[in-house]
Amino acid sequence: MGLLDKAKAAAEQAATKAKEGVEDVQTKRDLSLTYGELGKVTYRLVESGELSNPELTTLVEKIRTLEARGPGDPVGAPATTTTEPPPSDQPPAMPT
Repeated sequence: MGLLDKAKAAAEQAATKAKEGVEDVQTKRDLSLTYGELGKVTYRLVESGELSNPELTTLVEKIRTLEARGPGDPVGAPATTTTEPPPSDQPPAMPT
């Protein structure tokens, strides 16, 4: 087998592995999206009273807390109503 044939075979193997990797990533992405949709439907059913389970209560409460905090608030920050930054004892940064 010549050098060119070996390079061609190696390139074909690499392409096959890359395709398999892309398929795996796509499958994992689809699975994640489907789990997310299942969660949204479950949340809606719990909120409407059509579904009740103690295992879901904690997660539903967490979602309610996060929704009350708002999408722009950092994770772990308490819910606030002000948009002003906290006071600083340092002067503003100077451009260089």
